[in-house]
Amino acid sequence: MFLRPFLNDQGSCASYLFGCTSHNKLAVVDPHADFVDDYLAAAAEIGAPIVAVFETHVQADHVSGLPALVDSTGATAYLPAASGVAFEHAALADGDVVELGNTLVTAIATPGHAPAHHAYTVADRRRGSEEPWLLFSGDSLLIGDVGRPDLHVAGDAHGQARLLHASVRRLLALPDHVVLFPSHYAGSVCGRGLSGNPVSSIGFERAHNPLLAIDDSDKFADALVADMPARPRKQERIVAVNRSGEVGAPA
Repeated sequence: MFLRPFLNDQGSCASYLFGCTSHNKLAVVDPHADFVDDYLAAAAEIGAPIVAVFETHVQADHVSGLPALVDSTGATAYLPAASGVAFEHAALADGDVVELGNTLVTAIATPGHAPAHHAYTVADRRRGSEEPWLLFSGDSLLIGDVGRPDLHVAGDAHGQARLLHASVRRLLALPDHVVLFPSHYAGSVCGRGLSGNPVSSIGFERAHNPLLAIDDSDKFADALVADMPARPRKQERIVAVNRSGEVGAPA
């Protein structure tokens, strides 16, 4: 399986080009509008087309590259069911699987940062198993932190935080060796104590992420909503653009 991260230090956003080169099926998860040409160039260099674009949720801090990628490649757009977007897409439910040749992508519903949010486990049949190898966690489980719960549902940060508590426990049921690739790292306003290391593992986070040590959902919520950073600039406009699917729309 091929995997290449793309890190945008301007907003501390991570996106990923991955997939099966044996069957020439690549995908991008949480694409950034600034990197669309880079994804296309990397796919061309590999000699495999981008056939799928996954969003973990409707982004609030940057303009998505999904519309431009779909427009350029004809790829299928995949989003969590009930994302509320106005463009054509495949709505994934919890447990749905997308096959990209030998690469298997499974949606895990992880609400809390946003009401409609998925993490995606990835397995590679060429490794001799369909067990998860890595996890694209979006803004749910971060490295040293979890996603903030106050951006997408006004006035219900505690309720969203309790949902997130249950969501991260679902992810902690994965084996310790599963490699963790979140969509943000240190510097992002989508968390508070994020590590500058953009890659981790389920086992490392289980042992070292302080929020994961809080078993009680109410105490977890109280800790999570304390001292929230400022909201992303132009959040409302960014969300509106990402829901519209308009190619090249400015934030």
